[in-house]
Amino acid sequence: MWGKNKKSKQQPKPPPEYETRDIPLFELQKAIHKYSDQLPSEVPLSIIINEDLTLDYKLLAPILKGIPQQTYYMTRETYELFEEKDYQLALDIDMIQKAVDNYMQQTKELPIINGDPYKKVSMHKLEKLNLLDHRPDQTFFITNEEYLVTHKSPKK
Repeated sequence: MWGKNKKSKQQPKPPPEYETRDIPLFELQKAIHKYSDQLPSEVPLSIIINEDLTLDYKLLAPILKGIPQQTYYMTRETYELFEEKDYQLALDIDMIQKAVDNYMQQTKELPIINGDPYKKVSMHKLEKLNLLDHRPDQTFFITNEEYLVTHKSPKK
């Protein structure tokens, strides 16, 4: 009597398995943009970035229809994407961006080389306030949008 209207319990579907395949950087960038567009506004894109700056491919696999064979890294501070060979650059950009943000909070000015039209970051100014763990070999610049750090020299 009591068992007549019991609904059969449906087993949840297991997540689909995705093949590992060659996924170029531009395809990954498009997938990240698409994933970002689907996120609620209160959820930051950084949820796809692991502690070691690798990406959580499980979140991107449904869009990519696969898992990248290559290792890619994304900076937490600027959301810039890098290939494995540029891992140290990704780490350095995050470090410099944090240092620039701290410098601006403390001094209310940009830590750039005085008179530099390209807004080249002054490592000396950051070091004077003990904001760097080490001095990177790379040159960095500050963009006009949101004062983000980049390794790409701006064109005048």
